[in-house]
Amino acid sequence: MAGINFKGTEQIWFDGKMVPFEKAQVHVLSHVVHYGSSIFEGARCYDTPRGPAVFRLKDHSKRIYNGCKIYRIEVPFTKQQIDDAVVEVVKVNGFRSAYLRPIVFRGYGGLGVNPAGCPVHVVVAACEMGDYLAGAANGVKVQVSSWTRMAPNTFPAMAKSGANYMNSQLIKMEAIANGFVEGIALDAFGYVCEGSGENIFLVKDGKVFTPPVGASILVGITRDSIIKLIKESELELVERNIAREELYIADEVFFTGSAAEVTPIVEIDHIGIGEGKPGPVTMQLKEKFFAIINGESPDKWNWLTYVNEY
Repeated sequence: MAGINFKGTEQIWFDGKMVPFEKAQVHVLSHVVHYGSSIFEGARCYDTPRGPAVFRLKDHSKRIYNGCKIYRIEVPFTKQQIDDAVVEVVKVNGFRSAYLRPIVFRGYGGLGVNPAGCPVHVVVAACEMGDYLAGAANGVKVQVSSWTRMAPNTFPAMAKSGANYMNSQLIKMEAIANGFVEGIALDAFGYVCEGSGENIFLVKDGKVFTPPVGASILVGITRDSIIKLIKESELELVERNIAREELYIADEVFFTGSAAEVTPIVEIDHIGIGEGKPGPVTMQLKEKFFAIINGESPDKWNWLTYVNEY
């Protein structure tokens, strides 16, 4: 993952206590190692004039619990305890800004597919992070992947599980091997779905379009934030199935995500998008988003949790 640097990480929250980075370990026969049985989050902490602030902390905790409910994982800590742990790892490691990784996973207890008897562990880590996608400021060049997202009723797309990201790896590795920064996956019916780790929006004739929840997307927290900003800006938002070819003739296309934030897409499959540079709607939304997360504009949705005031 581009832009991540664990050098400044000294302590990790592991099952209720801080442990040194090098001692945060699991057994090689843990269920998660063999079957991908984990639910995780990727969140951001931003440097603001009031100190470090975690973006939409409670929403991330809620989503991790929802994913665990779908996968029948009993979390041994409350949402509040996980929120507290996120804030604590930022404080203990002295970060002003950070990428945050809470994860719930099944440990060592049995090697069969049935996870009965495997303990459930909870870890929260924080690390430094720059741009997730290389060249994001000027817009990225991507491809439509040959790999599709999982079909409905195969894997639950609404759960941010480790197993789902084997599909994401295929999409990402193929894109990089072909000289692109990222891939865009289609769903099982051939409609536009999302990137390997990002939601997607396109702009056409003054309207903003994005795939619906039923298109096997992860219901992104940054996606939801941008939708709120779109509506506040009095732009028309349309959630519907999007044909692949609509990407090529769009005026603008952009990714959203906790890691990717708001990233313009300037080329897809070697076809220039719009004028081949970040478009005005994308940049307007990006500027509004960053003004809030950097503490420069009023946070009327209470998205920020200030670490020093927690």
